Amino acid sequence: MLATAGRRAFLILWLILALTMSAGAQLPPVVPPLPPVVPPLPPVIPQSLPVIVQISPGANITAIASRLGATVVDSIPGANTYLLNVPIAPQLNAPGVQSLGALPGIDWVELNTGVTLPSFAVYGIVTVPAAKPADWYKYQPAWQLIEAQQALPYSRGRGIVIADINSQVDSRHPALAGHLTGGYDFVATRPAGSAALNQSEAGFLDQSEAGFLDESEAGFLHQSEAGFLDRTGLLVNPAYSHGTLCAGVLAAIAPDSMIMPLRAFDDRGESDLFTIAKAIRYAVQQGAQALNMSFGVRSPSNSLQSAIQYAQQNNVLLVASAGNNNTSAHQYPAAYSGVMATAATDLLDKKAAFSNYGRYIFVDAPGVNIISAYPGGYYGIVSGTSFSAPAVAGTAALVRSLPASGVADSIAAGAINIDSKNPRYHKKLGYGRIDVLRSVQPK
Repeated sequence: MLATAGRRAFLILWLILALTMSAGAQLPPVVPPLPPVVPPLPPVIPQSLPVIVQISPGANITAIASRLGATVVDSIPGANTYLLNVPIAPQLNAPGVQSLGALPGIDWVELNTGVTLPSFAVYGIVTVPAAKPADWYKYQPAWQLIEAQQALPYSRGRGIVIADINSQVDSRHPALAGHLTGGYDFVATRPAGSAALNQSEAGFLDQSEAGFLDESEAGFLHQSEAGFLDRTGLLVNPAYSHGTLCAGVLAAIAPDSMIMPLRAFDDRGESDLFTIAKAIRYAVQQGAQALNMSFGVRSPSNSLQSAIQYAQQNNVLLVASAGNNNTSAHQYPAAYSGVMATAATDLLDKKAAFSNYGRYIFVDAPGVNIISAYPGGYYGIVSGTSFSAPAVAGTAALVRSLPASGVADSIAAGAINIDSKNPRYHKKLGYGRIDVLRSVQPK
């Protein structure tokens, strides 16, 4: 308990110093807006089922849809994958959808299941003086631990595009200036009739388990002293800030790489398997060399796996968060072969209390009390595997920009084995906690 309090005090002290060593600037008390409250959608009794269909080469989707009495809603270019609305009938309901796969011309079918961004804890929101560099947070303790700044003389990630499938990004945030390239909004362009079922596949992060700073321990730090706002608790709307926070991590770790923001999650933090599969293929087709996926579902998916395999066939580096359920149960896409599944650790290299674990984990990265860009020009202090994954994706971009090959091997070789600090999770935290410098240094 004393060790935890000490770590918390250290982070607060570091924040005070980082934010006040700017010509003695006095920060005004600024209160950022609360995340927007997005009301839940009213329940709707579906008259049709949203079904993803993969057809065989040479098959005709119009003929197949006609035979089913279905409507073609959307398609994934170059994939022979379609989203259909199939009328519900006594012989066709959700459990019976798989029977459609036996029809001529259909390779496989699955329901278009909903995907929700994981909840994550927001410890606080920070304001900085206008004269402070927008990337000041790159010197935070978590990035010092993984030697992120020391790695930049060897590689800054120039020439690499990192796609990030996420919620909306604050493109006007100063920390992201010059770091964003053209993205795409799959939410705004979603065709009429798009739907998904069972939008409950969310990673949950329990604040009581995660060992965050709480108000009682941080009460001595007032916003008039360091621009620190003690608005704590789980974020009610996970869509708000998630994309901006992840982009901020990517920009700090790989400052010369470009970030391709792909908005697949709406303002409620909801997406679906079809939209995500479409976004993955879009990233590949638009030239992304790395892809960050800070989300997951608990069940394997044909459409998701097909898109992942397509990316791998095109030599795209794939990184995904392991999840925030403190379980060894698989989360996808992290658990797919070839994806760098990322667990979260703290500053003492202990597994974060919320982080998933297991033999499918590739590496770990700091994910507790991470400081990153927050919408509106602010900076948030957050926890979750969502923010460990982009640290690994950024590292992958740094290695990819070097002449040497074998990105995953370099990251694995550079990682610090932390099994001795986590005896309960022996061989369940992958190769260990990343060290960016060791990954990019010439071998």
